[in-house]
Amino acid sequence: MRILFLHTYPLWGSGSGTYVRHLAQELAKKHKIAIACPDDRTLPGCKIYPIKLPFFVAATGHPEYPDCKLYHGLSNRELLRVYSTFLRGSVRAVERFKPEIIHVQHCGVLSWVARFIKAIYGINYIVTSHGTGLHTISQDKRFWPLTREALLSAKCVTAVSGDTRAWVLKIFGFDKKFSRKMRTIPGGISIENYPKEKLLRIINKKYKLKGKKIVLFSGKLTSLKGVKYLVKAARKIKGDIFIIGQGPEESSLRKLARDLEVKNVHFLGYFGKDKKNELMEFYYRADVFVAPSVWDEPLGLVILEAMACKTPVVVTRKGGIPLAVKEGFNGLFIRPRNSNDLAEKINKILKNTKLRKRLGENARKTVEEKFTWKKISKKFHRIYKKFIINDKR
Repeated sequence: MRILFLHTYPLWGSGSGTYVRHLAQELAKKHKIAIACPDDRTLPGCKIYPIKLPFFVAATGHPEYPDCKLYHGLSNRELLRVYSTFLRGSVRAVERFKPEIIHVQHCGVLSWVARFIKAIYGINYIVTSHGTGLHTISQDKRFWPLTREALLSAKCVTAVSGDTRAWVLKIFGFDKKFSRKMRTIPGGISIENYPKEKLLRIINKKYKLKGKKIVLFSGKLTSLKGVKYLVKAARKIKGDIFIIGQGPEESSLRKLARDLEVKNVHFLGYFGKDKKNELMEFYYRADVFVAPSVWDEPLGLVILEAMACKTPVVVTRKGGIPLAVKEGFNGLFIRPRNSNDLAEKINKILKNTKLRKRLGENARKTVEEKFTWKKISKKFHRIYKKFIINDKR
């Protein structure tokens, strides 16, 4: 099978980029895979068709482009430039790679491109909604008509969580007939990359972690992630907090930490491909991973990565997170925007070694049983196989 992915962002630096990267590599074990996206880095087993945008743009920001434009802030002319660039780049990939089916990531501009390609070239496509594309549509109604038409023309629409699926149906006013062609398929983990035990070679010495209790956050620093509530809770937390990531909220979070005069909060910046080993070690070294999101985001892959490393999680009951996290089994839930609850639940795990070990073991077990890319790729393979027939309908 020849499968072409169309992706809005680079393959590193975002949850959807990680999703595409790992799904594509798993599928590449048995199929021919190509990816058209704004990235020219190589990915083993996959053909990359770089798309050079006139300027970088994202839905909520991107750590590799901290000063990028946002889709809902584009002028009409800027939006046309982005669309035409994606269209030309995607068509070039289609003509060179000759895919049998196209898999679009995000509800947005690239879904418009896929609809055009289907009309002209007769190649069917499916769309995966990650959530941030819907965030843009909620802010800017210009994206609504063409995206709705593109989703109606898609052979299948998948969502990374049940909440994201419900959001798609609500935003576009789709009926029960459309809902029957939707599937919920979350992200996953290449579990073979996460041994049950790992020797820490870098971070203990580099970051002076000996004897410390470690609380970890990793992700984009946007207001939706709720990191400010973690900083506000720092004074009451009996451990050191390490924040890995960049984003528009970074400067205000650093200022908040200074104003509160908390000494146990450490901002480490964005860990890109060159620091992936350090990031992996932090997942293993952490006593608790925290995701204090305040919006209904999809199940974050960073949560699954931490769980695969036997690290218990403290999270909000938002979006797709409850797909993986079960209260008292592999993590603890907190109320959104509640720093006192956050500190209480973190400390509960930090002070109880037996609880921490049990939650961590169950976290690993959950990922092994439900969230490996091998299992997830099989679900997509069945969808591709069903709709691979080219037609003009």
